Amino acid sequence: MTDPVALHSQSVRHAFPLLHPAQAQKEFTVNEAVARLDALVHPGVIGLADIPPTQPAAGDAYLIGNTPEGEWSGMPDAIAVWQGDQWLIQPPVTGMSIYREDLGQMAHFRDVWRVAAMPAPIEGGTVKDNEARAAIEALVAILQKAGILPG
Repeated sequence: MTDPVALHSQSVRHAFPLLHPAQAQKEFTVNEAVARLDALVHPGVIGLADIPPTQPAAGDAYLIGNTPEGEWSGMPDAIAVWQGDQWLIQPPVTGMSIYREDLGQMAHFRDVWRVAAMPAPIEGGTVKDNEARAAIEALVAILQKAGILPG
């Protein structure tokens, strides 16, 4: 028989802390959830790093690399956001997107973080179609401006 009053302590996707009836000091739970929301709504990271910077500014965010050390040890691929006095570490979930300032483009998570690669330049062929090449170059420029391809 299922328990009709089973209480979960965290949300399923991002492990946000959940409130419980008659819980003391609810502000800690609410503040933790708000801090995670602040870090994850339209996230942007400065870049990729394996070691936490020594003097981060409040709000600085990094994508943790494959060989994390120190406070980030054991958290590869996670997003680390400096809260002013501690790191908030959020593991990625499939479908998550972030903006990588160091690359100037979006990264998407599907088992690993992925970024779009620049297509090879148009070369060769027996007939050169200048209009088609100009249209493709314009499309690449639009994708770069949107942060989908590297600029």
